[in-house]
Amino acid sequence: MQRLPIGLSNFGMIRRKKYVYVDKTKKLLQLIDSGCRYFLSRPRRFGKSLMISTLQSMFRGEAEQFRGLAAEEWVSEQKSNPCPVLVFDMSIVDIKKLETYLIAKIDKAADSFSLKLKYDTFDLRLENLLGQVYKKYGEIVVLIDEYDKAILDAIPDVELAKKVREILRSFYIVFKSCDEYLNFILITGISKFSKTGVFSVMNNLEDISFDEDYGNILGYSQDELEKYFSEYIVDNAKKYNMDKCLFIEKLRDYYDGFCFDGRHSVYNPFSIMQCLKKGEFSDYWYDSGSSNFIVKYMKQNNIDDPKEYENFSVPKEFTSSQEIENARPENFLYQAGYLTIKKKEENDFILSYPNYEVRHSIDAMYLEHVYTIRQYHTLGSELWHALARGDIACAVSVFNAGLASVPYDDFPNRDEHWYRSLFLMLLRGSGIAALGEVHTNKGRPDIVLIFSKRVIVLEFKCAQSVDEIPRIKSLAEKQINDKNYAKTYERDSRCLTQAVFIINLQEKEIVLGWFIAIVYSGNYLCVKNFCMLMNECVILLRNYKIIIRIYVDNF
Repeated sequence: MQRLPIGLSNFGMIRRKKYVYVDKTKKLLQLIDSGCRYFLSRPRRFGKSLMISTLQSMFRGEAEQFRGLAAEEWVSEQKSNPCPVLVFDMSIVDIKKLETYLIAKIDKAADSFSLKLKYDTFDLRLENLLGQVYKKYGEIVVLIDEYDKAILDAIPDVELAKKVREILRSFYIVFKSCDEYLNFILITGISKFSKTGVFSVMNNLEDISFDEDYGNILGYSQDELEKYFSEYIVDNAKKYNMDKCLFIEKLRDYYDGFCFDGRHSVYNPFSIMQCLKKGEFSDYWYDSGSSNFIVKYMKQNNIDDPKEYENFSVPKEFTSSQEIENARPENFLYQAGYLTIKKKEENDFILSYPNYEVRHSIDAMYLEHVYTIRQYHTLGSELWHALARGDIACAVSVFNAGLASVPYDDFPNRDEHWYRSLFLMLLRGSGIAALGEVHTNKGRPDIVLIFSKRVIVLEFKCAQSVDEIPRIKSLAEKQINDKNYAKTYERDSRCLTQAVFIINLQEKEIVLGWFIAIVYSGNYLCVKNFCMLMNECVILLRNYKIIIRIYVDNF
């Protein structure tokens, strides 16, 4: 099998050493033929740098690298008249030495063309570079990768971000003033900030970030996945002892679902290649890079629950004219790759989380960096095992241990929604299929947990003090009985448990009010747990469902 180019962004190296290359050159030709001034935003690890490298090779006419690709003929013709190409990689810049870095990049480019530059400041040196290259070699191709990295690194220091922005504005304005020297320009990044200089000064850039023609210019479509990685798919399906189609479906659930135009769905290249190489379903995308700028922003704006952005409606222009000072959370989450377009309506986009990996990753990010629950993996595992065996009291104890590690001063306004959201995050971090507020014909329970042999329905209720708990317990029991949430699962062969978690706001902990268990005659594990808890003997009649109502007072 061909090697997978994980972590590689140099097109020439990938082709020379015969790594797998998903041919995107047809889309790049379309880009070149349709215009010459572009901006494209995509999340990290989506292949932006490889696209820049590919365009560099195309414009330079490096025909030997394009044999068998869609752009082979175009590049062969380009070989006789190559363009001078300037590439500026802004992803590795030190924001405290930004001007020094820019001068170094400009001087390096000048050296590659054997040019000597005048002037001391970076903007004048850049203008001098463009003028000399144009005079000596003709119209220039400019490719700028990760233009916004320096700004994102400055968050949440608004003053530093403004300073960085002004420096970049002075940098980008040179390209606008030297527009006559330019053949083609493409700028990529994660986000779009209107005053950075790119969009206020270079107002001739065409933003193709939402364009359907380029919705799959980066990322792998389903057809591309099955065409270029077929051997890896077959090999891994055998490893998992799964049918090929079922394995592909699992890949889709885990890693597919990114959409940037409301039409095309793509895989994140980094995650899917890691999974196929290692043969393990894991959160490769989140583990591969820093989420610091998202964490800082969410803390700064008191965003406590990422769940509120599921199926979130936004206007189509929601990423336009945004600034660091007033950018909304859904904007940041979308452009960072945590949210994606699930549906396009007449004047709006519906945003949501693209797949299991991202949903799990953002929960992990919140648990570790926002709620500072350092042992969330361990707690989540203990919670999973307690719930899987039906030990609701143990689950309450584990959750309270997690609550104890959350600094109260960071989240003083805790309510029912806050506790429920944190519980859901711990569950999803453990791999449990947890559904929040599932709709039924009579209402919606707070949480539904689905295991292979058990379904658990949970209600969360708040009590202002210990004295109020009995009243809340009575109201909760009445609600569950009146709403009959269990009816949805009454034909299910799995054990069904309904429970009420009462939040003691005075003590900042959860207590178990009561729960109802519906047990099938073959489920002796559930019966054993209930007997141990209540010291009662339960006799099951074969083929009959027995309802055991248990009241637990632990306050």
